[in-house]
Amino acid sequence: MELIVGLGNPGREYTLSRHNIGFLVIDRLAHAHGIALKERKHKSRWGTGEVSGQRVLLAKPHTYMNLSGEAVKLFFKAFALASHQLIVIHDDLDLSFGRIKIKEKGGNGGHKGIQSIMSCVGGGNFTRVRIGIGRPFEGIEATEYVVQPFDESQRYALDEVMVRAQAALETLLRSGIHAAMNQCNRKK
Repeated sequence: MELIVGLGNPGREYTLSRHNIGFLVIDRLAHAHGIALKERKHKSRWGTGEVSGQRVLLAKPHTYMNLSGEAVKLFFKAFALASHQLIVIHDDLDLSFGRIKIKEKGGNGGHKGIQSIMSCVGGGNFTRVRIGIGRPFEGIEATEYVVQPFDESQRYALDEVMVRAQAALETLLRSGIHAAMNQCNRKK
C-alpha cells in the first residue's frame, strides 16, 4: 500500500490558498478514482482505494502544515508503513506556477511541512510531488503569500495543473518513479 499525503491547512479560509495545493490534488485523485475521504482519524481526513492498479491510502492531514509529520507518523504506526511507501504532494515556491517536479528523496528545501514529516519519520527517504506556486511579488513575505488564494490567472489555469498532477501520480503508481520523473521533470 502507498500512503499519498497532500499537504495543506484545514479550514475554509485556506481552501483555495496556494499552500493547499496538496489538498486539492488529493481531492481530485479521490474523485477520479471513487475514493471517499470519509475517515476522520490519525489527525486527518482520509480514505483507501485503488489508483492505477495500486492500493492507496489518500490523506489530508488536519494538523496544519507545520505539524504534518504528526499525522504521517500515526499512519505509519497504524498501517505498519515505511518511508519508501510515502508520497507527499506539496506546494513549492522555487518552481514557477503550475510546474510539477517529482523528487525521490532529499532534504526539506525550506518547506516546514516536509521538515515536520522528515523529523517524525526519521529522514527524507520518501517521494515528493512538488507543485510550483511561484514566488511572491516584491513586498510580500513568503509566509503571507502561501496562505493567500490563487490570483485570477492562476485560478484560471488551476484545473489544467490538477489534471497534470493527477496524471503524474497515476504514472508514478503504474510505471514507477523514473517514468513519472521523465514525464514531469523536464522543462517545457
